[in-house]
Amino acid sequence: MRVFVTGATGFIGSAIVQELIGAGHQVLGLARSEAAAERLAAIGAEVHRGSLEDHDSLKRGVAASEGVIHTGFIHDFRNIAASGETDRSAIETMGKALEGSGRPFVVTSVTVLLAPGYLGTEDDVLDPERPMGAHRRGSDQAAFALASRGMRVSLVRLPPSVHGDGDYGFVPALIRIAREKGISAYIGDGRNRWPAVHRLDVARLYRLALEKGPAGATFHGVAEEGMPTRDIAEVIGRRLNVPVVSKSRDEAAAHFGWLAHFFGYDNPTSSTRTQKQLAWVPRQPGLISDLEQGRYFEPV
Repeated sequence: MRVFVTGATGFIGSAIVQELIGAGHQVLGLARSEAAAERLAAIGAEVHRGSLEDHDSLKRGVAASEGVIHTGFIHDFRNIAASGETDRSAIETMGKALEGSGRPFVVTSVTVLLAPGYLGTEDDVLDPERPMGAHRRGSDQAAFALASRGMRVSLVRLPPSVHGDGDYGFVPALIRIAREKGISAYIGDGRNRWPAVHRLDVARLYRLALEKGPAGATFHGVAEEGMPTRDIAEVIGRRLNVPVVSKSRDEAAAHFGWLAHFFGYDNPTSSTRTQKQLAWVPRQPGLISDLEQGRYFEPV
C-alpha cells in the first residue's frame, strides 16, 4: 500500500514510516522543510513537500496514496487553540479528498480527552465541557463525522508519555525542570496515574490500524495503563541525585509552568479491546525501565 503520512519526520511519525517500510508498504511523507525532506529520503520514503496549513498539498498527497496516517500537529503551546483549529481543518480537508474511495484514514487523538479518575476505555465518549485537551476536541469530532458518513476513518488515542530514543515530550520537560530547580517534584500525593507506550510499539499499532481498522473504530495506544506520577518523579530524582518533593496544586503552576496542567491529571487508560481487536501486543520496555537505562539523562 502507498501511504501518505503527515508528521512523518516527528518522534512518532518517523517510527511509523520505518514500521510501514519494514512491512512492505511504500511511504509518501509530508515534509515542510529541506531538512525534513532529506531525513525522509534517508530512510527510504518518498518526499511530498507541503504543510498542514497548505490544503492543496494535503489534497495532492491524498490523491497520490492508497491510505493516510495523520500524526502531524503544530505543538505551539503559546497558541494551542490555533494549532487545534489547523489540525481540525487538515482532517476535514484530507477526509473530503478520501470520501467515496474506501481508503483507510488513521487520525491521532489523545487519552487526556477522557474523564479523569477511572480506567478509560475505547468506548468512552468525550465530554464537550471538559477543558483538558480541548484543543483536540474539534479534531476528534471531525474524524467521527467522517466515519458517520461511511468513511474508513479510525482514531488512535495516545497517552501523555510516548517514550523511547529521541523523546522530546513531557518526560524530558520534567527532567529539564528538575535539573534547573534542583528538585524532582510531583503534585499532591503523586498517586494520579499516567498511561504510557513506547514509540516502536505505537508505530506498529498505527500500521495495524491502517491495515485492519474498520470505520469508526477507536484504538488506544497504551502499553501501561497508568503509573503513579510519584514513581516517575522518584526515578528522575534518583538519576539526577536531587531531592524528591511534593508540590501542592497551588504551588504546581509556579514550579512546572504549562506542564502542571498535564502532570497533575489522573488518566488511567485501558487498551484491552485494542490489543484483542488488532492482535497488538506491546513488546518494548515500559517507561520506568526506559528511564532507568539512562539515555534520558545524557547531556544534550
